[in-house]
Amino acid sequence: MIDPAIRAHLSQEPKIAPIVAKLTIPPRPDNDGDVYFGLLRSIAYQQLSGKAAGTIFGRFLDLFPDGYPHPERLLEMEDDAIRAAGMSRGKTAYIKNVAQYWLDHKLINADWEQWNDQEIIDRLTTIKGVGQWTVEMMLMFVLKRPDLLPLDDLVVKRNIITLFGIDDTKLKGKKLNAEIIRCCEPWRPYRSYASRFMWALKGTEV
Repeated sequence: MIDPAIRAHLSQEPKIAPIVAKLTIPPRPDNDGDVYFGLLRSIAYQQLSGKAAGTIFGRFLDLFPDGYPHPERLLEMEDDAIRAAGMSRGKTAYIKNVAQYWLDHKLINADWEQWNDQEIIDRLTTIKGVGQWTVEMMLMFVLKRPDLLPLDDLVVKRNIITLFGIDDTKLKGKKLNAEIIRCCEPWRPYRSYASRFMWALKGTEV
C-alpha cells in the first residue's frame, strides 16, 4: 500500500499519472530491513525471471537448519551443495563474497541509516559480484529508500523511454541516461515508487 501523498505527488506528472491511477504495486518482502539477506536475494534474482529465481532461492534457504544463511555457515558450506540448489557457479562465489565482507567489516546489526544511498552503493559495490543494480534493489526494497532510479534495470529503463517518447536511436550511453534522469525529475523524491510502477506495467517481479 503506497502512501496516498506519494500517489498524489506522482500523479502531478502527466505521463505517469494514468499509470498511478490504474495500477497497484504488489507487496514485496522487506526482510525486516536485513541488508545482508537482501543482497543475497538480489544476487539470486540477477538475470532470471522472478519465478525461477524464487524457486532457486527457496531451495538455497532450505540448506540451512533455520532457513537463514548466516555468514559463518554460508562460508563453511560446500559450493557443490549450493550449486545443487540451482545457484550458478558465479552466484555461489558472489554470495560467499558477501558473507566474507559482512564478517570482515563487522556489518551484522550495522546501522545503515548513517549512510546515504550513494555511500552505501559505493561501499557495497566493492564486493565482487555485487553491482549497482543489486545494491539499488536492496536500497529500494529492504531499506525502503524512496528515491532510487535503477537505470541498469532494463524493464524500468525501457518503459521510461517508451513513456516519455525518448529517441534512443539518437541518444546512447550517458546521454541517454541523462535524458531519462531529466524526464523523471518531477518524480523526485519518490522515484523508487515510480520505478515500481514501471515494473508493474509488465508484471515484473524483482
